[in-house]
Amino acid sequence: MDEILGGGTGEYIVVRAEEDGVSIFGLTRGRDTRFHHTEKLDKGEIYIAEFTEMTSAMKIKGKVTVFCRHGVVKSSE
Repeated sequence: MDEILGGGTGEYIVVRAEEDGVSIFGLTRGRDTRFHHTEKLDKGEIYIAEFTEMTSAMKIKGKVTVFCRHGVVKSSE
C-alpha cells in the first residue's frame, strides 16, 4: 500500500484554521532542511497532512487547532 500512497510514515495531523490567512509550510528531510510545500487556509478550513519520507516537519503560522495522536494543540494568541 505504501507504494500507492507514496511511502508515508502513517503519522498524520489535522489542522483547523481558527482565523483567515493561516499558512502551513512543509519542510524536507535530509542534510539541508528546505521548504517544499505551502498551503493557505481560511477560518474553518481543515487540512490533513502526513509526515512522509520527504516531509519531516511542518511550520504553521496563525491561530489554529492541531489534532494528532499525541492530543490537541492550540496556538496561542
